[in-house]
Amino acid sequence: MVEWLVVPTPDDPRLTREVAAIDHTGAVVTTRVPVERPLTLFLNGQEIVTMMTIGDRPDCLAVGYLLNQNMLRADDVVEGIEFDEELDVVVVRTARATNYEAKLKRRTLTSGCAQGTAFGDLLERFAEVRLDPASRLRTSWLVTLSRKINTMPSLYLTAGAIHGCVLCEEDRPLVYMEDVGRHNAIDKIAGWMHLNGVGPAGKLFYTTGRLTSEMVIKCVRMEISILVSRSGFTAWGVELARQAGLTLVGRAKGSRFLVVSGGERVIFDDRAPGLRDG
Repeated sequence: MVEWLVVPTPDDPRLTREVAAIDHTGAVVTTRVPVERPLTLFLNGQEIVTMMTIGDRPDCLAVGYLLNQNMLRADDVVEGIEFDEELDVVVVRTARATNYEAKLKRRTLTSGCAQGTAFGDLLERFAEVRLDPASRLRTSWLVTLSRKINTMPSLYLTAGAIHGCVLCEEDRPLVYMEDVGRHNAIDKIAGWMHLNGVGPAGKLFYTTGRLTSEMVIKCVRMEISILVSRSGFTAWGVELARQAGLTLVGRAKGSRFLVVSGGERVIFDDRAPGLRDG
């Protein structure tokens, strides 16, 4: 069975930096911390946004961001992606001519850490998405996924201060992306899926971060019907998940979890306690 198509690269020296610190005993020690760097994104000849990111997989991040902001369509042909590491610039070129000057004027700050941004029409076509009612989540998968993901070598385990998102199929983790913001991590997965021709059927998301409105919106836009986190929820995240029919599972640690939306998809095949929709 396919597993771990993409994994974190905590040994990449570009992604962390060693800094001096004083520990709880007063001793001078060193520790590794993630590096933040700006990445300016252009779509064809137009500057779109500057993001703070750890800097890996700029192609996936750029394409995923544009998809989740309605600037790339699912059927758009990406003719090229150019990344200049010295200038911290990535340019996505498409066969379709684009101009988003009006959209760029309607910018909205989201709850995403590392200054996540969306635009005024972030919810565009949100209500039109129909998530697969036949998809299922077995509670036994949650225990297995949690163990596999939490023991995989990662920047989080090496340096902390990082978020991860994992594309999964049943109890198998497939693509694990990390960044300083969970919105960047999910965009990287969206970009990877688009560039590799991978569809949402049978997939679910696992994230280490909070289940906010932004995470719910992006998951729904990607047509993935199950979103799981070891963290908690925001009220608007729950409301949007219920509107879209998204299965939203939070506080998933070991055999414990809470289901606040889409409980009809959950199959309780493990003895772990769970909370169905109220």
